[in-house]
Amino acid sequence: MLLSHPHNTEDCRAVSEILQRVGDKWTVLVVGKLGGGPLRFNELRAAVGGISQKMLTTTLRGLERDGFVTRKVFPTIPPRVDYELTELGHELLVPVGALGDWARKNTQRVQSARARFDEMQA
Repeated sequence: MLLSHPHNTEDCRAVSEILQRVGDKWTVLVVGKLGGGPLRFNELRAAVGGISQKMLTTTLRGLERDGFVTRKVFPTIPPRVDYELTELGHELLVPVGALGDWARKNTQRVQSARARFDEMQA
């Protein structure tokens, strides 16, 4: 008997690719901070906290490439660069915000479940 596969492989790859981007810890934090409006690189780095310059640069490049963030360079000395969410980035705030809210509300429940599981495994 041949099992039918309800999902198109290309669709699964596309969803996986997008979820890898938006499910990344730094992406969630950066998108959340940019939800309040445009920020300069160092403002964003301070707002996120704990992110290295290299990781913030990598995260912002990926978000820009995927259409979630725009990068605007101002011809000043030193150059000023602002990062801002695009329309697509603002749409991403809805599920990212919901996921963050859910995580904050359920942290204790998840920790309790882990403790029970670990006790049973010991």
